[in-house]
Amino acid sequence: MEKHRTKRVNLVRHCESTGQASDAPLTPRGFAQAQALSSHLAGVGAQIVVSSPYLRAHQSVSPLTRGSGLPLRLDSRLAERRLSGQPLENWRDAIRQSFDDPELVWPGGESCRTAMARGRAALMDVLARPEETSVVATHGNLMTLILRSFDSSHGFTTWEKLSNPDVFCLVFQDGGVQISRTWEAPGD
Repeated sequence: MEKHRTKRVNLVRHCESTGQASDAPLTPRGFAQAQALSSHLAGVGAQIVVSSPYLRAHQSVSPLTRGSGLPLRLDSRLAERRLSGQPLENWRDAIRQSFDDPELVWPGGESCRTAMARGRAALMDVLARPEETSVVATHGNLMTLILRSFDSSHGFTTWEKLSNPDVFCLVFQDGGVQISRTWEAPGD
């Protein structure tokens, strides 16, 4: 990426969904949130929209792509981090521990470090493209890890405070990045 060119990535956490499975759709409230999200993102001038292949993620940005005529590109590297191969009774504690120890891997899961590298690689590929403004739809845990890859202050507390949906704008310019939260969820 050229140092003098400004690039903007609008990193989106999906809207409210019916569950955690990859094929879990949005709830009726989630579909309404997707419409509001589309209105919010319509003003950013996105030239490319990339999403996790999980249904809830691409349903969250589908109103934007339909309204703008932009194609929706799927990237499997934006899928949610797999915390464990089996449901964990104290999953919130497991997430907290994994943020404290980025190498920690629960059985059948993915470490924070591995997921962070995968998510950042997907984002860097978007940045390498010629488009200056993008929308990238993903999931809460991976979103937090992507943010953390650019600013170590993002961690468990950031994840805990996320809303469905949520949007952070990352502005890349002159070799640096500025991160700001741009979504205020109505009624959340």
